[in-house]
Amino acid sequence: MSDPAHERPPAPDTPATGPDSEDGGTGPAQRQPGADGDGLLAVVKNLSRYHREHEKYYSEAPLADAIALQRTARTLIALAERWASVEPAAEPAPSPFAGTPDLNDDRAIETSGVLFMEGEGEPAEISRIKSELETIAASSEQSGSWLAAAMEASWGMAEALLAYPQLADLLGERHRIIGNNWQNACTAQLVARYLRRAVTVMERVDFSPAALRKNLASARSAPAYLYAAAELINHAADIAAASSVLTHENERRWRIFHQRTKEITANDNNP
Repeated sequence: MSDPAHERPPAPDTPATGPDSEDGGTGPAQRQPGADGDGLLAVVKNLSRYHREHEKYYSEAPLADAIALQRTARTLIALAERWASVEPAAEPAPSPFAGTPDLNDDRAIETSGVLFMEGEGEPAEISRIKSELETIAASSEQSGSWLAAAMEASWGMAEALLAYPQLADLLGERHRIIGNNWQNACTAQLVARYLRRAVTVMERVDFSPAALRKNLASARSAPAYLYAAAELINHAADIAAASSVLTHENERRWRIFHQRTKEITANDNNP
């Protein structure tokens, strides 16, 4: 999966709570912007501007990944369907560059270019598929971990907003943005797990023509492994697409929250 919607965490010196309440408690006290400006509101306005724009891109990016993953799954399913019933050839074709009629499937060739040839081992396209799955998994794991940490910081920072009565009616919206992105962080990490396991499943199949024919003439387990890998990849695609929906839902929330912070800071500058 491409990087999910990222919301930058606050700077290390940004207050997470407001310990200066009048009653000496630890909760945030009510605050009004001062004539000299308010650092927290400045950070909030910055986040609501730039991360709204950032998430417009990332509401689309997971869909591109989902389409690519579905294409890969269709390729594996096409091969599995072919191998589930085909009779393996008794003798290979004389040319090492000849395609293998028993192992090849036109749909897999058209979709991903997977071509089995008599004198070759694992097709280059199968190796490429596994490499691409590993790459997406690594990216998803890294971005998911980063986003989870960022949302942990943002959740703490959002508590300080309780001190602003002008934002009271939008606190639910702000926390929903964080919650959606936190869920996307978990989704990205789960996508990584599914894709890595799919590669592990594919590694159970020896894709060289000689080994495949031997398997199809006896245990015929190769199709079952490919079906399993395809199911894992398809589910990863499904939840990646679902994360796009959550990010897209944030757009309105960011818009109204940014508008409110602009109004508050404008009043601050023009008392």
